[in-house]
Order: sequence, then C-alpha cells, then structure tokens
Amino acid sequence: MRKIAFRQVDVFTRVPFKGNPVAVVLDGSGLSATEMQRIAAWTNLSETTFVLPPTSAAADYRLRIFTPRRELPFAGHPTIGSAHAVLEAGLAKPKAGKLRQECEAGVLELAVEGEVLWLKAPPASMKALEGARRGEVEKTLGARVSGAPVIVTVGPVWLVAELEDAGAVDRLLPDLTAIGALTDSIQATGITVFGKASASDTVHVRSFAPAQGIPEDPVCGSGNISVAAVRGKSAGPYMAKQGMQLGRDGRVSIRFEGEQILLGGSAVTCVEGTLRVEGQATRQL
Repeated sequence: MRKIAFRQVDVFTRVPFKGNPVAVVLDGSGLSATEMQRIAAWTNLSETTFVLPPTSAAADYRLRIFTPRRELPFAGHPTIGSAHAVLEAGLAKPKAGKLRQECEAGVLELAVEGEVLWLKAPPASMKALEGARRGEVEKTLGARVSGAPVIVTVGPVWLVAELEDAGAVDRLLPDLTAIGALTDSIQATGITVFGKASASDTVHVRSFAPAQGIPEDPVCGSGNISVAAVRGKSAGPYMAKQGMQLGRDGRVSIRFEGEQILLGGSAVTCVEGTLRVEGQATRQL
C-alpha cells in the first residue's frame, strides 16, 4: 500500500469552501494514466491534478489534469490551485517571482504577486459558430444571445455566448441534456455564458460541461480565459464573478499585456492528507 500526499485546494477565493475545489496529488510518479483517471473519477471534482517531475528544463514541475471522464491538456483553476499547493508544500520556489508549469499545452508561466497567482494563458483560437445554429444555442440555454456565439480553443474548447446582462446569466436555467448533445456535436468541452453587470468592470460568468461529467463548473479558469478572448483587450482589466448559483463566491481577475491574457486568482487549502494506492503502475510516467 503506497501513501501519497494529497491536498484539496479552493481556487478563486480566499475563503474556504467559497471557490472551485481541485484535488492535487503531490506525487504522481509511478501512477499510470488509468490509475490517475480512476482517482479523478473517485474525487468527483471538476478536475484532479497530478504533480510530476518536469521533462523540460524550462519548467519547475509537470502537471497532468483529469476531469472525472478524461484528461485535459490545460485548465485554468487546476493550474492556479496546483501552483498554490506546490508552493505551500515546498516542492518549488518562485524564481524572480515566476513559477513555470509544464503541461500538455506547453510550459506556462505564473507570476506570484502576494496572495494572487497570475497565469499567462495559452493562446486562444476562435471561430464563429455557424449562424444557423444560433437558434439552437438559444433554445438550449432558454435565453436570447447577444451576437454570434464563438467557439474558443484554449486547450479545452468552449462555446462562448454573451447574454443580455448579468441578471440574465444569474437567472439561466439551461437544458443540460441539450447542452451535452450540442457540445458533443461541435466537439466542444461545454458552454460558457457571460453578461455585463452594472459596474462596467465586472461580468458574471457561468460554465456548463455536462458531457464531461460537470453539469456546472463552480468557477472555471479556461472558461473565463475564453470569455476574455471574446471580449478582447479593449475590455481592459476586469473582474468576473462566478459560482453564486452553487453557493460559491468566485472572483476571477483578468488583465491584458498586449494581446496576452492574464488570469489571476487566490487559493486556499481546505483539505490536507494522504491517498492510499494499492500496487504499482505497470509503467512509469
């Protein structure tokens, strides 16, 4: 029986149990992808991560990220939450205020600014959804959409739709079965919606990924990066609020450096302990 250090970190909050939890396995060495997927299904959180030695000399550590159903090349809140856990456990130290994480999407840089971690997001590619399908999106959401929905790829693929305002986002009661069918048909992770609040520098965001086993993600990093890509740098720095419908109170900071999107958030550890894993993997990772 092998014991592995484990933490559960709440992301995009400084208050325990008010953000989006990620399970962080601090030593994934020797675990097979099958074992990692089994553990991720067991935690039943939107993502579970596994910290590994880097394969790139440019990185401080490597991360593999799993939903309850599959592995992801990148995800925002697991990246920030895992970086918090790695720093807290002393597995890595910032160099000139920077931490570098290797994942399938490449080596990503995080800046450590007090309690806030700022992630340089991977490049986003965008394409408009076929115009004829806008009505299908509106029917699925049960709400009118402002402008053309956009398919944004940042590792995960989000169909992003702007609603009339923050109130429309808050009231939304989507058809999750229909969302699953729609996103499967366009090979997207899920749908992220956003709407402006009365304060010009605030938006409300919600992310739905039922086809991935995540009916609603409490506070979604990659979803917010996708929203930022759609809004563009002319939106300036702003704050996104997410998770209120699930009893959370997530706060996601967005800023731009030229065309580069920076995703910022705090994190707090809620659970610290060990996992017990039987046997050894059949291959080393």
